[in-house]
Amino acid sequence: MTGYFLYAFIYLVAAVIAVPIAKRLGLGSVLGYLIAGLVIGPIFGLVGDETVAIQHFAEFGVVMMLFLVGLELEPRSLWAMKSKLMGLGGLQLALTTAFITGVALLLEQPFSIALTIGLIFALSSTAIVLQTLQEKGLQKTEGGKSAFSVLLFQDIAVIPMLALIPLLAIPELVAAGGEHGAAESHDSFNLVEGLAPWASGLVIISSIAFLTIGGHYLSRPLFKFVAASGLREIFTATALMLIIGIAALMGLVGLSPALGAFLAGVVLANSEFRHELEANIEPFKGLLLGLFFITVGAGINFSVLSENPMLIAGLTVAVMLVKAIVLFIIALIFKIKGTNKWLFTLSLAQAGEFGFVLLSFASQNYVLPNDIISVLSLVVAISMFLTPGLFILFDKAIIPRYKNAKSQRDEDVIDEKGTVVIAGIGRFGQIINRLLAANDVKTVVLDIRSEQIDLFRRFGNKAYFGDASKPDILHTAGAHEASLLVIAIDDRETAAEMVKYAKHAFPNVKVLARAFDRGHGYRLRQLGADFVVSETYHSALEMGAEALRSLNIHPFQVERQKMAYKNIESQQNDVLYHAWVDDASGERVDNNYLKLFSELESLIEDALKADLHDKHSKMRGWTPPPKGYAEKLAPDEKPDNAKK
Repeated sequence: MTGYFLYAFIYLVAAVIAVPIAKRLGLGSVLGYLIAGLVIGPIFGLVGDETVAIQHFAEFGVVMMLFLVGLELEPRSLWAMKSKLMGLGGLQLALTTAFITGVALLLEQPFSIALTIGLIFALSSTAIVLQTLQEKGLQKTEGGKSAFSVLLFQDIAVIPMLALIPLLAIPELVAAGGEHGAAESHDSFNLVEGLAPWASGLVIISSIAFLTIGGHYLSRPLFKFVAASGLREIFTATALMLIIGIAALMGLVGLSPALGAFLAGVVLANSEFRHELEANIEPFKGLLLGLFFITVGAGINFSVLSENPMLIAGLTVAVMLVKAIVLFIIALIFKIKGTNKWLFTLSLAQAGEFGFVLLSFASQNYVLPNDIISVLSLVVAISMFLTPGLFILFDKAIIPRYKNAKSQRDEDVIDEKGTVVIAGIGRFGQIINRLLAANDVKTVVLDIRSEQIDLFRRFGNKAYFGDASKPDILHTAGAHEASLLVIAIDDRETAAEMVKYAKHAFPNVKVLARAFDRGHGYRLRQLGADFVVSETYHSALEMGAEALRSLNIHPFQVERQKMAYKNIESQQNDVLYHAWVDDASGERVDNNYLKLFSELESLIEDALKADLHDKHSKMRGWTPPPKGYAEKLAPDEKPDNAKK
């Protein structure tokens, strides 16, 4: 028992040290886990043979991840993805398998071995890619969604792969390991082993049907029963029981536990308990995935690597290059453009964790000899180890290149002048421009994002491509003759520089600026902005008011409280601003500022409570009309409810 505690402590210490450092250096958590495993395994030898056993346990993190992915996908959404699933996923799998099988045949490998190698390397790492896309906020981009479609198809394709691999068994390996294989077969838990093909298929179909129908009709009463106990830990136990049971059932019928978990997640996607399931499983998923990545790093066998360094390095580069070329071609075929094309290509260019599963399965079914398996395992592990580096390449090289390319578009010739110059025509600037245009105010609209300008023009509006932070562009746009300069861009530093320049170059022009938060707003004010508004202030206040109205609080009371909040905020804003300016530490949040901010919170709370009980509030932003006002109106002026 003490040994297990020591190993657990070593793994946790490695993760606690390596992952925060990797995150701080911009390397991502996945690379941090891999480095931690490399340090405690091959480098210092703190862990050993138990790594393989722990890795099998940690693979359950992949199962949990796919269950959570399934929870996010309703069956209707999955059906809507069918073209991408079959198109992107099917084409990637077929082409990659064909290319790698062909290369293996050129290296004089038998067809069965070559095809198995092709299938293994056609798969990418669901765990690393999805985790990294989520961390970097790329899962909603076109490239991220396309990568997800391919990964999803690959996970589904594992089932026919597991069915195909036993048919590729090599007679010599079967003869050499017959007795040992029979013993393992006797001890294994597999309901379909030894059954006729039709009976095996019937068992598998019945299991999937039970999972689908049972998950839909039996899960809700179960969760209601458990939720009625009011014990959170029992709900957590139920969630774990559900996933472990599904994984065990899929294993018993010879299917992928990960695919079964994904299918169960899709079935439960419409359940009212979905969010509770996510909240309970997420911590376990994160820890087990981290443990899985550590075992991948710890499992790198330096002795095999030192014996065949050029072979393993060459195979790793070749596999990643072939996959990248195939993915790039598919991106061109499906017209994935710009940075999304490169994100799609680079994110899936590695082998995946299911490669270890297929290697183990191929070994058990006498398809691959052990010497080939040891080499292929290293290629899979090293390619996974290099994947975070590909994301760093995307961040540091690809994105800046495309940003520079966009900025190289020739700036438009600004041939008009206006009363108001608007810098930035995103969702914030569009609303401002719409209000001004509705009042026949002439505006000159500038934006550095060419796609935003093109979209704005498609709706019949006039806008110019140009960098409003450049002084010559502002002069050409007539900022020196305008009455207002509206800075509606979402880049904090650029906005601050623009305010500073505008107040120096155009002292008679009023500058209205969009702020990211309170601190940014104070900085813009310090630089001379005449009016500053935080981009979320009014929308959040309005949402809060709607929340109160939704709870049946009287609209008059809601509006009075909104006005109370605004008044107190306005009164104390100057005090907070001067405290922010006077702070000599440079941090702008010294003890005096924090004290004043706490006082502001207390004043707002007191004002709202006082207004709640004050039937004669002095807040006149919204007051109820006098009693009997409806009777004094002409019939056609009365509200509909007053006419009844």
